[in-house]
Amino acid sequence: MSLMRIAAMAALVSIAMPVAAQRGPALAGTWRNDADSVRIRIAPCGRGLCGRVVAANEKAKADAARGGTDRLIGTELFHDFQREEDGLWYGQVYVPDIDRTFDGTLELVDRDTIVGTGCLFAGFGCKTQSWKRVR
Repeated sequence: MSLMRIAAMAALVSIAMPVAAQRGPALAGTWRNDADSVRIRIAPCGRGLCGRVVAANEKAKADAARGGTDRLIGTELFHDFQREEDGLWYGQVYVPDIDRTFDGTLELVDRDTIVGTGCLFAGFGCKTQSWKRVR
């Protein structure tokens, strides 16, 4: 097969792929926090990406229950994250320990690391958490 034909086929495949598929898969998958106390699965949903808890240890479950979340597994922690031109993903972050939702960002640091940041108010009271891809 000629180089020209291969290039033409590659161009057709990239045009045929939906925009979300071109941008979304980098974050899609299962991720764990640094302590490996919570694991989430990020997948397309609605207008963007969402992350649901798929596993949690007993301490994480107890912390969430104290905050008012009776069933941590299945809870959506990341909601409607959409990638912006600056390369960050913007959406809503739910914190089950305090039963509150905040604006947040996700940054793909490398193929196997994302950093999530949520702030209480206009850049104040921010908390950052690193997540590693589960293989």
